[in-house]
Amino acid sequence: MTESIAPCVELSTRQRYIVLIAAFLGWMFAGLEISLFVLISRPALVSLLTSVRDGAAVAPAEALVTQWFAWYQAAFLFGAAIGGWGFGWLGDSRGRTRTLALSVLCYSLLTGCCYFARTPTDMLVLRFFACLGVGGAWPATVALVAEAWPNASRPLLAGLLGAAANVGFVLLGAIGYVCEITPASWRWVLLVGTAPALVGLWCLVGVPESARWLAQRANSAARRVSPIPELFRPPLRRRTLIGILLGAIPVVGTAANANWIVPWTDQMSEQQARQMSAQSDDAAPVVTRKKPDARSKALTQMTRSGGAVFGSLLGGLLATRFGRRATYFGISLLTLGTSLFVFGWLTPLHPWFQVFSFALGFSGVIYFGWLPLYLPELFPTRVRATGTGISFNTGRVVAAFVVLGTGGLMSIFGGDYSKIGVWTASIYAVGMLVILLAPNTDGARLED
Repeated sequence: MTESIAPCVELSTRQRYIVLIAAFLGWMFAGLEISLFVLISRPALVSLLTSVRDGAAVAPAEALVTQWFAWYQAAFLFGAAIGGWGFGWLGDSRGRTRTLALSVLCYSLLTGCCYFARTPTDMLVLRFFACLGVGGAWPATVALVAEAWPNASRPLLAGLLGAAANVGFVLLGAIGYVCEITPASWRWVLLVGTAPALVGLWCLVGVPESARWLAQRANSAARRVSPIPELFRPPLRRRTLIGILLGAIPVVGTAANANWIVPWTDQMSEQQARQMSAQSDDAAPVVTRKKPDARSKALTQMTRSGGAVFGSLLGGLLATRFGRRATYFGISLLTLGTSLFVFGWLTPLHPWFQVFSFALGFSGVIYFGWLPLYLPELFPTRVRATGTGISFNTGRVVAAFVVLGTGGLMSIFGGDYSKIGVWTASIYAVGMLVILLAPNTDGARLED
């Protein structure tokens, strides 16, 4: 479908770099917000769920902690999905830059409100609303960068944008490694999550709007388009459904598979401490020689997310070199094997665990450098933000139900993270099948 649009006045080089920096920071801090609850959830839940009996503190059962962790993950996924739809529509109707600003202000200010939560339910509700902004940041950043830079730069920039969230993961992991996060001290991390509000304010006053979007909106016919109905009728309906499936695989993989390695590490660290205490008069067995360290979960987050930074940087470049579909198939196969090895053969106390946490982050997040390149190629400018937002974030709804299901299975497995990790790794095999249905966009230019 083609239509005439008003002439597009391209951004200057300086303006393009401003857009790139704003998009990178907006998605980087969204990554920080995503990882924040993965990192603090277990100590926070131990603190909030600990009861007092006969004057003594009684820690909650591990199965209860993991169930609440699953609910927090589901709150993030549902919130981000709704935010992706809502802010995606806002990006096409009111502008990419304004939408990015509002999404950043949403996730940062509401995360700060979590500081005052006194029950797990308080935290759950606030987490849901904060994640509306996390979901909204994706379509705004992808559309802004895709439209601001020429096609020759897009593979590298797609990888850079994919790496942004993982830089946020590493940043928060480093902060948590330097300043320990324990059941007695975890609320301060929520104040760190408030800092990105400054980026949101800057986007409102100092970041230029997409020239392509402005030109599209200048066309009277374009103003009458309602993006969501158009995406779900021919000729775009098939592309939208394929985009949703492709976006769902890595989102489910991250939320229902890879994210478990952080609380798993925390659990193993506590078990190690109890074993060492119980055997203090005997020679420590091999599995208890390492000194317990409350920073171990932060180290796991840093190693996994460090691998993810490099993996996501390669996503767009690999897709350009080997083709979109072949790259996605290869990512799925590699991540399936890595996840099965980590959860099926290792434990967080194994000397190779951090190495393969890096490998799992590397392979499982190449997707997120691939998606910013491929998804914008599926949709024309008038519905690009909405289309990419729906494609990426609707997968979060699927992931939320999977996570809730795995939370129930954790009770059956008695809090055994390794068993649930092996079970959920199968999502990557599904990705190997879905990509066979996807359209080939190799060599395609963005459609106006």
